[in-house]
Amino acid sequence: MKNILVTGGAGFLGSNFVTKTVNDYPDSQITVLDKLTYAGTKSNLEPVIDKINFIVGDILDQQIVDELMPKADLVVHFAAETHNDRSLLSPYIFFETNILGTHNLVRSALNHDVHFHHVSTDEVFGDLPIKSREKFNEDSPYNPSSPYSASKAGSDHLVRSFVRSFGLKATITNCSNNFGINQYWEKFIPNSIRSVLKGESIKLYGTGENVRDWIHVDDHTDGIWAAILNVNQGETYLLGGDNEISNIELAKLILSEMGEAEDIVEFVSDRPGHDRRYAIDFGKATSELGWSPNKSDFGKQISALVSFYSNKSKKEEMEKE
Repeated sequence: MKNILVTGGAGFLGSNFVTKTVNDYPDSQITVLDKLTYAGTKSNLEPVIDKINFIVGDILDQQIVDELMPKADLVVHFAAETHNDRSLLSPYIFFETNILGTHNLVRSALNHDVHFHHVSTDEVFGDLPIKSREKFNEDSPYNPSSPYSASKAGSDHLVRSFVRSFGLKATITNCSNNFGINQYWEKFIPNSIRSVLKGESIKLYGTGENVRDWIHVDDHTDGIWAAILNVNQGETYLLGGDNEISNIELAKLILSEMGEAEDIVEFVSDRPGHDRRYAIDFGKATSELGWSPNKSDFGKQISALVSFYSNKSKKEEMEKE
């Protein structure tokens, strides 16, 4: 799988995947297809931009998809609308990009006999009771709560239908919340850091007790590659970070790292359909792929991210002047 087409490769997950893949698999030839929406920027790929082929384009454009697909051995599909809050305001674009865009890709991958790896989320399963010990696994029923998670559930089912009905060569991974560098400011960790830098409160929905499992983006990349290289067609693997923490506790951790008092947390009206808890059982990935998360020292990782996003925020403010 030397020739790799990465959709959404200028976004947070995609750019980290591309950068790590260039370093880990230097013989690979990577083409990035990205629409460069608000959440994607070519600068995310700056460390490797001279080692890849970058194309500005939309996965909804069947022509460009069909032009690129014959040159690929593998497609890794990150391109998606991903923010829950935005999906509540403008649902249509989520279904258009996440389902119709995925359809364009799987149809073309099938026609050209290209392995298709679909990157998805644990949010398709809905949520778990906050105080339970339950975890999602590959057999958990789908129960999406938002237009975003419903659109990703639809794309998962779409890929599986092409596997069963047409023989598409595909694998799927569903991951928990990612953290790392180059995440867009609207996401919880960078948004909280920037709020503190601007002298604003960290805003939490409801009581802040909602729990998330966090996986480092590099561990996520390694899990994706483990699933792809196993080449067990049609299989799904769940990838988690074994870092369960409530939103309020994460906010306090960030404040502690920034030397700020906990009283600048502000509770706001809860989001409609807000999932209570995510937790992933990644036992199948460990037993079948030999994968488990390596970057599980969450406090150390948050400390590094406070430094990264603080510097990034200062740089952006300087560029505005």
